[in-house]
Amino acid sequence: MAAAGIFITGLKQLQNPATARQGNRLSAVGMLIAIAVTVLQIELLSPAAMFAGLIVGSAIGWWMARSVQMTSMPQMVAILNGFGGAASLLVGGAEFLKSELRSEVIPVDTGVTIQLSVLIGAVTLTGSIIAWAKLQEVMSGKPITFPAQKALNALLFLAVIGLSIYQLTTTESLLWPFYAVVGISLLLGILLVIPIGGADMPVVISLLNSYSGIAGAMTGFVIRNDVLIVSGALVGSSGIILSQIMCKAMNRSLANVLFGAFGGATATSAKSSAGLTVKSIAAEDAAIQLAYATSVIVVPGYGMAVAQAQHVVRELAELIEKKGGTVRYAIHAVAGRMPGHMNVLLAEANVPYDKMLAMEDINTDFDNCDVAIVIGANDVVNPAARTDPSSPIFGMPILDVDKAKSCIVLKRSMGAGFAGIENELFYAPRTSMLFGDAKKSISALVTEIKQL
Repeated sequence: MAAAGIFITGLKQLQNPATARQGNRLSAVGMLIAIAVTVLQIELLSPAAMFAGLIVGSAIGWWMARSVQMTSMPQMVAILNGFGGAASLLVGGAEFLKSELRSEVIPVDTGVTIQLSVLIGAVTLTGSIIAWAKLQEVMSGKPITFPAQKALNALLFLAVIGLSIYQLTTTESLLWPFYAVVGISLLLGILLVIPIGGADMPVVISLLNSYSGIAGAMTGFVIRNDVLIVSGALVGSSGIILSQIMCKAMNRSLANVLFGAFGGATATSAKSSAGLTVKSIAAEDAAIQLAYATSVIVVPGYGMAVAQAQHVVRELAELIEKKGGTVRYAIHAVAGRMPGHMNVLLAEANVPYDKMLAMEDINTDFDNCDVAIVIGANDVVNPAARTDPSSPIFGMPILDVDKAKSCIVLKRSMGAGFAGIENELFYAPRTSMLFGDAKKSISALVTEIKQL
Protein backbone atom coordinates (compact mmCIF):
# COMPACT_ATOMS: atom_id res chain seq x y z
CA MET A 1 0.00 0.00 0.00
CA ALA A 2 2.94 2.32 0.68
CA ALA A 3 4.22 1.68 -2.84
CA ALA A 4 0.76 2.43 -4.25
CA GLY A 5 0.66 5.69 -2.28
CA ILE A 6 4.07 6.73 -3.59
CA PHE A 7 3.03 5.81 -7.12
CA ILE A 8 -0.16 7.88 -6.91
CA THR A 9 1.77 10.85 -5.51
CA GLY A 10 4.23 10.58 -8.37
CA LEU A 11 1.46 10.55 -10.95
CA LYS A 12 -0.09 13.59 -9.29
CA GLN A 13 3.20 15.47 -9.66
CA LEU A 14 3.31 14.58 -13.36
CA GLN A 15 0.39 16.96 -13.88
CA ASN A 16 2.65 19.99 -13.49
CA PRO A 17 5.69 20.53 -15.74
CA ALA A 18 7.61 21.99 -12.80
CA THR A 19 7.21 18.79 -10.73
CA ALA A 20 7.01 16.28 -13.58
CA ARG A 21 10.61 15.05 -13.29
CA GLN A 22 10.29 14.56 -9.53
CA GLY A 23 6.97 12.78 -10.12
CA ASN A 24 8.58 10.46 -12.63
CA ARG A 25 11.36 9.55 -10.19
CA LEU A 26 8.87 9.07 -7.34
CA SER A 27 6.67 6.78 -9.43
CA ALA A 28 9.70 4.72 -10.40
CA VAL A 29 10.66 4.33 -6.73
CA GLY A 30 7.12 3.25 -5.88
CA MET A 31 7.13 0.65 -8.62
CA LEU A 32 10.59 -0.56 -7.59
CA ILE A 33 9.39 -1.11 -4.02
CA ALA A 34 6.32 -2.96 -5.27
CA ILE A 35 8.35 -5.27 -7.51
CA ALA A 36 10.92 -6.02 -4.81
CA VAL A 37 8.34 -6.76 -2.12
CA THR A 38 6.26 -8.93 -4.46
CA VAL A 39 9.19 -10.96 -5.76
CA LEU A 40 10.59 -11.56 -2.28
CA GLN A 41 7.19 -12.25 -0.72
CA ILE A 42 6.25 -15.03 -3.11
CA GLU A 43 9.84 -16.30 -3.15
CA LEU A 44 9.92 -16.22 -6.91
CA LEU A 45 13.57 -15.26 -7.03
CA SER A 46 16.44 -15.09 -4.61
CA PRO A 47 17.52 -11.58 -3.57
CA ALA A 48 20.72 -11.99 -5.58
CA ALA A 49 18.84 -12.95 -8.74
CA MET A 50 16.39 -10.10 -8.24
CA PHE A 51 19.15 -7.50 -7.86
CA ALA A 52 20.94 -8.93 -10.89
CA GLY A 53 17.74 -8.48 -12.87
CA LEU A 54 17.36 -4.93 -11.61
CA ILE A 55 20.90 -4.08 -12.68
CA VAL A 56 20.41 -5.54 -16.15
CA GLY A 57 17.02 -3.86 -16.58
CA SER A 58 18.33 -0.51 -15.34
CA ALA A 59 21.30 -0.74 -17.71
CA ILE A 60 18.98 -1.38 -20.67
CA GLY A 61 16.73 1.51 -19.62
CA TRP A 62 19.71 3.85 -19.20
CA TRP A 63 21.03 2.90 -22.62
CA MET A 64 17.64 3.43 -24.27
CA ALA A 65 17.16 6.81 -22.59
CA ARG A 66 20.62 7.96 -23.63
CA SER A 67 20.65 6.65 -27.19
CA VAL A 68 17.12 7.31 -28.46
CA GLN A 69 16.79 10.63 -30.25
CA MET A 70 14.06 12.98 -29.06
CA THR A 71 12.50 12.78 -32.51
CA SER A 72 12.23 9.01 -32.05
CA MET A 73 10.41 9.24 -28.72
CA PRO A 74 6.99 8.45 -30.28
CA GLN A 75 8.36 5.15 -31.59
CA MET A 76 9.87 4.37 -28.21
CA VAL A 77 6.65 5.11 -26.37
CA ALA A 78 4.75 2.96 -28.85
CA ILE A 79 6.99 -0.04 -28.40
CA LEU A 80 7.01 0.34 -24.59
CA ASN A 81 3.22 0.23 -24.66
CA GLY A 82 3.57 -3.02 -26.60
CA PHE A 83 5.87 -4.45 -23.91
CA GLY A 84 3.22 -3.68 -21.31
CA GLY A 85 0.59 -5.47 -23.36
CA ALA A 86 2.90 -8.44 -23.93
CA ALA A 87 3.53 -8.77 -20.20
CA SER A 88 -0.19 -8.85 -19.46
CA LEU A 89 -0.77 -11.38 -22.23
CA LEU A 90 1.98 -13.66 -20.96
CA VAL A 91 1.00 -13.46 -17.28
CA GLY A 92 -2.70 -13.98 -18.01
CA GLY A 93 -1.92 -16.84 -20.38
CA ALA A 94 0.46 -18.47 -17.90
CA GLU A 95 -2.13 -18.35 -15.12
CA PHE A 96 -4.73 -19.95 -17.39
CA LEU A 97 -2.42 -22.71 -18.64
CA LYS A 98 -1.17 -23.41 -15.12
CA SER A 99 -4.72 -23.98 -13.90
CA GLU A 100 -5.59 -26.14 -16.90
CA LEU A 101 -2.49 -28.32 -16.51
CA ARG A 102 -3.31 -28.81 -12.81
CA SER A 103 -6.96 -29.52 -13.70
CA GLU A 104 -8.01 -26.74 -11.34
CA VAL A 105 -11.42 -25.14 -11.66
CA ILE A 106 -10.97 -21.46 -12.45
CA PRO A 107 -13.48 -19.22 -10.63
CA VAL A 108 -15.67 -17.22 -12.98
CA ASP A 109 -14.34 -13.84 -11.84
CA THR A 110 -10.75 -14.98 -12.29
CA GLY A 111 -11.60 -16.49 -15.66
CA VAL A 112 -13.16 -13.23 -16.84
CA THR A 113 -10.13 -11.18 -15.80
CA ILE A 114 -7.80 -13.68 -17.48
CA GLN A 115 -9.73 -13.39 -20.74
CA LEU A 116 -9.70 -9.59 -20.51
CA SER A 117 -6.00 -9.56 -19.70
CA VAL A 118 -5.27 -11.75 -22.72
CA LEU A 119 -7.59 -9.85 -25.08
CA ILE A 120 -6.43 -6.33 -24.19
CA GLY A 121 -2.80 -7.36 -23.81
CA ALA A 122 -2.73 -9.02 -27.24
CA VAL A 123 -4.45 -6.08 -28.95
CA THR A 124 -2.01 -3.68 -27.27
CA LEU A 125 0.98 -5.78 -28.32
CA THR A 126 0.29 -6.02 -32.04
CA GLY A 127 -1.35 -2.59 -32.23
CA SER A 128 1.74 -1.02 -30.69
CA ILE A 129 4.04 -2.89 -33.05
CA ILE A 130 2.08 -1.54 -36.03
CA ALA A 131 2.18 1.98 -34.54
CA TRP A 132 5.94 1.65 -34.09
CA ALA A 133 6.39 0.36 -37.65
CA LYS A 134 4.41 3.27 -39.08
CA LEU A 135 6.29 5.86 -37.06
CA GLN A 136 9.66 4.24 -37.80
CA GLU A 137 8.64 4.11 -41.49
CA VAL A 138 9.24 0.37 -41.58
CA MET A 139 5.81 0.26 -43.22
CA SER A 140 3.73 2.91 -44.92
CA GLY A 141 2.40 5.58 -42.61
CA LYS A 142 -0.68 6.01 -44.80
CA PRO A 143 -4.03 4.50 -43.76
CA ILE A 144 -4.42 0.93 -44.99
CA THR A 145 -8.04 0.12 -45.64
CA PHE A 146 -10.05 -2.52 -47.49
CA PRO A 147 -13.75 -3.21 -48.08
CA ALA A 148 -15.79 -4.36 -45.08
CA GLN A 149 -12.90 -3.62 -42.74
CA LYS A 150 -15.12 -2.34 -39.94
CA ALA A 151 -17.49 -5.29 -40.32
CA LEU A 152 -14.55 -7.69 -40.10
CA ASN A 153 -13.29 -5.97 -36.94
CA ALA A 154 -16.73 -6.24 -35.37
CA LEU A 155 -17.00 -9.91 -36.40
CA LEU A 156 -13.60 -10.73 -34.89
CA PHE A 157 -14.50 -8.91 -31.68
CA LEU A 158 -17.74 -10.86 -31.39
CA ALA A 159 -15.81 -14.08 -32.08
CA VAL A 160 -13.45 -13.30 -29.19
CA ILE A 161 -16.40 -12.63 -26.88
CA GLY A 162 -18.12 -15.86 -27.96
CA LEU A 163 -15.01 -17.99 -27.55
CA SER A 164 -14.27 -16.45 -24.16
CA ILE A 165 -17.79 -17.21 -22.92
CA TYR A 166 -17.51 -20.76 -24.25
CA GLN A 167 -14.16 -21.18 -22.50
CA LEU A 168 -15.64 -19.94 -19.21
CA THR A 169 -18.76 -22.05 -19.33
CA THR A 170 -17.61 -25.35 -20.79
CA THR A 171 -16.97 -28.19 -18.38
CA GLU A 172 -14.43 -29.75 -20.69
CA SER A 173 -10.74 -29.04 -20.39
CA LEU A 174 -10.15 -27.38 -23.76
CA LEU A 175 -7.22 -25.30 -24.84
CA TRP A 176 -8.16 -24.49 -28.44
CA PRO A 177 -10.68 -21.73 -27.53
CA PHE A 178 -7.99 -20.01 -25.49
CA TYR A 179 -5.43 -20.20 -28.29
CA ALA A 180 -8.08 -18.96 -30.73
CA VAL A 181 -8.80 -15.95 -28.49
CA VAL A 182 -5.09 -15.16 -28.39
CA GLY A 183 -4.69 -15.45 -32.16
CA ILE A 184 -7.79 -13.42 -33.02
CA SER A 185 -6.88 -10.75 -30.47
CA LEU A 186 -3.42 -10.41 -31.98
CA LEU A 187 -5.00 -10.05 -35.43
CA LEU A 188 -7.52 -7.55 -34.08
CA GLY A 189 -4.70 -5.33 -32.78
CA ILE A 190 -3.22 -5.18 -36.28
CA LEU A 191 -6.53 -4.46 -37.99
CA LEU A 192 -7.43 -1.71 -35.53
CA VAL A 193 -4.25 0.29 -36.17
CA ILE A 194 -3.46 -0.18 -39.87
CA PRO A 195 -6.29 2.16 -41.03
CA ILE A 196 -4.79 4.97 -38.99
CA GLY A 197 -2.38 7.38 -40.63
CA GLY A 198 0.92 8.45 -39.12
CA ALA A 199 -0.29 11.97 -38.34
CA ASP A 200 -3.14 10.59 -36.20
CA MET A 201 -0.72 8.63 -34.05
CA PRO A 202 -0.96 10.94 -30.99
CA VAL A 203 -4.48 9.68 -30.36
CA VAL A 204 -3.57 6.08 -31.06
CA ILE A 205 -0.53 6.13 -28.79
CA SER A 206 -2.50 7.60 -25.89
CA LEU A 207 -5.19 4.98 -26.45
CA LEU A 208 -2.68 2.12 -26.58
CA ASN A 209 -1.13 3.49 -23.41
CA SER A 210 -4.56 3.28 -21.83
CA TYR A 211 -4.98 -0.28 -23.10
CA SER A 212 -1.67 -1.31 -21.54
CA GLY A 213 -2.81 0.15 -18.21
CA ILE A 214 -6.18 -1.62 -18.32
CA ALA A 215 -4.50 -4.88 -19.27
CA GLY A 216 -2.12 -4.43 -16.34
CA ALA A 217 -5.03 -3.82 -13.96
CA MET A 218 -6.76 -6.98 -15.22
CA THR A 219 -3.54 -8.91 -14.68
CA GLY A 220 -3.37 -7.47 -11.16
CA PHE A 221 -6.77 -9.00 -10.42
CA VAL A 222 -5.60 -12.33 -11.83
CA ILE A 223 -2.50 -12.57 -9.63
CA ARG A 224 -4.05 -10.67 -6.67
CA ASN A 225 -1.51 -7.83 -6.81
CA ASP A 226 -2.89 -4.58 -5.37
CA VAL A 227 -0.13 -2.35 -6.71
CA LEU A 228 -0.63 -3.64 -10.24
CA ILE A 229 -4.37 -3.04 -9.94
CA VAL A 230 -3.90 0.52 -8.69
CA SER A 231 -1.15 1.48 -11.14
CA GLY A 232 -2.91 -0.18 -14.07
CA ALA A 233 -6.18 1.54 -13.26
CA LEU A 234 -4.47 4.92 -12.98
CA VAL A 235 -2.60 4.49 -16.26
CA GLY A 236 -5.70 3.17 -18.00
CA SER A 237 -8.00 5.95 -16.79
CA SER A 238 -5.48 8.73 -17.45
CA GLY A 239 -4.89 7.32 -20.93
CA ILE A 240 -8.62 7.33 -21.68
CA ILE A 241 -8.92 10.93 -20.44
CA LEU A 242 -5.95 11.96 -22.58
CA SER A 243 -7.40 10.13 -25.59
CA GLN A 244 -10.68 11.99 -25.09
CA ILE A 245 -8.80 15.31 -24.99
CA MET A 246 -6.91 14.41 -28.16
CA CYS A 247 -10.12 13.33 -29.92
CA LYS A 248 -11.76 16.61 -28.95
CA ALA A 249 -8.78 18.51 -30.35
CA MET A 250 -9.31 16.75 -33.68
CA ASN A 251 -13.11 16.82 -33.63
CA ARG A 252 -13.12 13.03 -33.64
CA SER A 253 -15.20 10.55 -31.74
CA LEU A 254 -13.58 8.30 -29.18
CA ALA A 255 -15.92 5.56 -30.38
CA ASN A 256 -14.35 5.84 -33.84
CA VAL A 257 -10.94 5.27 -32.32
CA LEU A 258 -12.08 2.41 -30.11
CA PHE A 259 -13.61 0.52 -33.03
CA GLY A 260 -10.90 1.19 -35.57
CA ALA A 261 -12.91 3.53 -37.77
CA PHE A 262 -10.43 6.31 -37.19
CA GLY A 263 -8.18 7.88 -39.79
CA GLY A 264 -10.24 7.58 -42.89
CA ALA A 265 -11.27 10.88 -44.39
CA THR A 266 -15.00 10.99 -45.03
CA ALA A 267 -15.10 14.16 -47.13
CA THR A 268 -13.13 15.70 -49.94
CA SER A 269 -12.62 19.41 -50.19
CA ALA A 270 -13.55 20.97 -53.50
CA LYS A 271 -11.08 23.79 -53.03
CA SER A 272 -7.79 23.87 -54.90
CA SER A 273 -4.86 26.21 -55.26
CA ALA A 274 -5.71 27.06 -58.88
CA GLY A 275 -5.42 30.78 -59.43
CA LEU A 276 -3.94 31.39 -56.00
CA THR A 277 -0.43 32.62 -55.38
CA VAL A 278 1.77 32.52 -52.35
CA LYS A 279 4.08 35.25 -51.17
CA SER A 280 7.57 34.08 -50.33
CA ILE A 281 9.84 36.01 -48.03
CA ALA A 282 13.61 36.14 -47.63
CA ALA A 283 15.24 35.55 -44.28
CA GLU A 284 16.47 39.17 -44.23
CA ASP A 285 12.94 40.58 -44.48
CA ALA A 286 11.50 38.07 -42.03
CA ALA A 287 14.23 38.93 -39.54
CA ILE A 288 13.30 42.63 -39.68
CA GLN A 289 9.66 41.80 -38.88
CA LEU A 290 10.67 39.66 -35.93
CA ALA A 291 13.31 42.03 -34.57
CA TYR A 292 10.84 44.90 -34.25
CA ALA A 293 7.77 42.87 -33.19
CA THR A 294 6.43 43.36 -29.68
CA SER A 295 4.43 40.12 -29.64
CA VAL A 296 5.49 36.92 -31.37
CA ILE A 297 3.77 33.54 -31.16
CA VAL A 298 5.59 30.41 -32.31
CA VAL A 299 3.49 27.48 -33.53
CA PRO A 300 5.64 24.32 -33.57
CA GLY A 301 4.71 21.28 -35.62
CA TYR A 302 6.14 17.97 -36.72
CA GLY A 303 8.40 19.82 -39.16
CA MET A 304 10.26 21.30 -36.20
CA ALA A 305 10.75 17.81 -34.77
CA VAL A 306 12.03 16.43 -38.08
CA ALA A 307 14.49 19.31 -38.48
CA GLN A 308 15.41 19.14 -34.77
CA ALA A 309 15.09 22.91 -34.76
CA GLN A 310 13.95 23.36 -31.14
CA HIS A 311 17.29 24.69 -29.93
CA VAL A 312 17.62 27.37 -32.63
CA VAL A 313 13.96 28.27 -32.03
CA ARG A 314 14.82 29.03 -28.39
CA GLU A 315 17.88 31.02 -29.53
CA LEU A 316 15.68 33.03 -31.91
CA ALA A 317 13.18 33.71 -29.13
CA GLU A 318 15.91 34.95 -26.81
CA LEU A 319 17.15 37.37 -29.48
CA ILE A 320 13.65 38.74 -30.04
CA GLU A 321 13.18 39.20 -26.30
CA LYS A 322 16.51 41.02 -26.01
CA LYS A 323 15.16 43.50 -28.53
CA GLY A 324 12.06 44.09 -26.42
CA GLY A 325 9.55 41.63 -27.85
CA THR A 326 7.69 38.85 -26.09
CA VAL A 327 7.66 35.30 -27.42
CA ARG A 328 5.20 32.56 -26.51
CA TYR A 329 4.49 29.12 -27.92
CA ALA A 330 1.06 27.91 -29.03
CA ILE A 331 0.73 24.15 -28.64
CA HIS A 332 -2.03 22.23 -30.41
CA ALA A 333 -2.90 19.03 -28.58
CA VAL A 334 -2.20 16.83 -31.60
CA ALA A 335 0.86 18.62 -32.95
CA GLY A 336 3.61 16.07 -33.50
CA ARG A 337 3.26 12.32 -33.23
CA MET A 338 2.67 11.63 -29.57
CA PRO A 339 0.83 13.38 -26.75
CA GLY A 340 2.89 16.32 -25.53
CA HIS A 341 5.43 15.88 -28.34
CA MET A 342 6.00 19.62 -28.84
CA ASN A 343 6.17 20.27 -25.09
CA VAL A 344 8.85 17.61 -24.70
CA LEU A 345 10.95 18.97 -27.55
CA LEU A 346 10.74 22.57 -26.33
CA ALA A 347 11.47 21.52 -22.75
CA GLU A 348 14.58 19.73 -24.05
CA ALA A 349 15.70 23.10 -25.43
CA ASN A 350 15.08 24.71 -22.01
CA VAL A 351 12.11 26.76 -23.16
CA PRO A 352 10.34 27.93 -19.97
CA TYR A 353 7.17 25.98 -19.23
CA ASP A 354 5.12 29.11 -18.64
CA LYS A 355 5.70 30.19 -22.25
CA MET A 356 4.09 27.04 -23.65
CA LEU A 357 0.36 27.63 -23.88
CA ALA A 358 -2.42 25.28 -24.94
CA MET A 359 -4.68 26.29 -27.82
CA GLU A 360 -7.59 27.36 -25.62
CA ASP A 361 -5.29 29.58 -23.55
CA ILE A 362 -3.68 31.50 -26.40
CA ASN A 363 -6.06 31.45 -29.36
CA THR A 364 -7.65 34.80 -28.54
CA ASP A 365 -4.21 36.42 -28.39
CA PHE A 366 -3.54 35.97 -32.11
CA ASP A 367 -5.67 39.07 -32.78
CA ASN A 368 -3.03 41.20 -31.07
CA CYS A 369 -0.01 39.22 -32.24
CA ASP A 370 2.47 41.09 -34.48
CA VAL A 371 4.04 37.99 -36.01
CA ALA A 372 3.05 34.33 -35.84
CA ILE A 373 5.71 31.82 -36.90
CA VAL A 374 4.44 28.44 -38.06
CA ILE A 375 7.20 25.83 -38.04
CA GLY A 376 6.22 22.71 -39.92
CA ALA A 377 2.60 22.66 -38.76
CA ASN A 378 -0.13 22.29 -41.33
CA ASP A 379 -3.61 20.97 -40.65
CA VAL A 380 -3.74 22.41 -37.11
CA VAL A 381 -3.52 25.96 -38.56
CA ASN A 382 -5.69 25.47 -41.67
CA PRO A 383 -8.61 27.97 -41.65
CA ALA A 384 -10.57 25.50 -43.80
CA ALA A 385 -11.48 23.82 -40.53
CA ARG A 386 -13.65 26.88 -39.83
CA THR A 387 -14.70 27.94 -43.34
CA ASP A 388 -15.03 24.91 -45.63
CA PRO A 389 -17.86 22.47 -44.77
CA SER A 390 -16.62 20.12 -47.51
CA SER A 391 -13.19 19.84 -45.91
CA PRO A 392 -12.32 16.58 -44.11
CA ILE A 393 -11.02 18.66 -41.20
CA PHE A 394 -14.10 20.91 -40.97
CA GLY A 395 -15.05 21.41 -37.34
CA MET A 396 -11.60 20.58 -35.98
CA PRO A 397 -10.45 23.24 -33.50
CA ILE A 398 -7.39 25.01 -34.89
CA LEU A 399 -4.92 27.65 -33.84
CA ASP A 400 -6.16 30.98 -35.23
CA VAL A 401 -2.84 31.90 -36.79
CA ASP A 402 -4.58 33.63 -39.71
CA LYS A 403 -5.80 36.34 -37.33
CA ALA A 404 -2.27 37.53 -36.53
CA LYS A 405 -1.13 40.83 -38.07
CA SER A 406 1.56 38.92 -39.96
CA CYS A 407 2.25 35.22 -40.37
CA ILE A 408 5.48 33.56 -41.47
CA VAL A 409 5.17 29.90 -42.43
CA LEU A 410 8.32 27.78 -42.51
CA LYS A 411 7.96 24.83 -44.89
CA ARG A 412 10.13 22.79 -47.20
CA SER A 413 7.55 22.95 -50.00
CA MET A 414 3.87 23.53 -50.69
CA GLY A 415 3.11 19.88 -49.96
CA ALA A 416 -0.20 19.19 -48.23
CA GLY A 417 -0.46 17.97 -44.66
CA PHE A 418 -1.84 14.64 -43.52
CA ALA A 419 -5.39 15.57 -44.50
CA GLY A 420 -4.18 16.00 -48.09
CA ILE A 421 -5.91 19.33 -48.63
CA GLU A 422 -4.78 22.81 -49.56
CA ASN A 423 -4.06 25.12 -46.67
CA GLU A 424 -5.85 28.46 -47.09
CA LEU A 425 -3.42 30.03 -44.66
CA PHE A 426 -0.56 29.80 -47.16
CA TYR A 427 -2.44 31.99 -49.65
CA ALA A 428 -3.73 34.55 -47.16
CA PRO A 429 -2.73 38.21 -47.77
CA ARG A 430 -0.93 38.48 -44.44
CA THR A 431 0.99 35.22 -44.84
CA SER A 432 4.55 34.89 -46.14
CA MET A 433 6.29 31.61 -46.88
CA LEU A 434 9.90 31.05 -45.85
CA PHE A 435 10.86 27.91 -47.74
CA GLY A 436 13.58 25.52 -46.67
CA ASP A 437 14.66 23.26 -43.86
CA ALA A 438 13.29 24.67 -40.60
CA LYS A 439 16.59 24.51 -38.74
CA LYS A 440 18.51 26.25 -41.53
CA SER A 441 15.81 28.88 -41.99
CA ILE A 442 15.69 29.74 -38.30
CA SER A 443 19.48 29.78 -38.09
CA ALA A 444 19.44 32.30 -40.96
CA LEU A 445 16.91 34.41 -39.04
CA VAL A 446 19.16 34.31 -35.98
CA THR A 447 22.13 35.46 -38.04
CA GLU A 448 20.17 38.31 -39.62
CA ILE A 449 18.70 39.54 -36.34
CA LYS A 450 22.14 39.62 -34.73
CA GLN A 451 23.22 42.03 -37.46
CA LEU A 452 20.34 44.46 -36.89
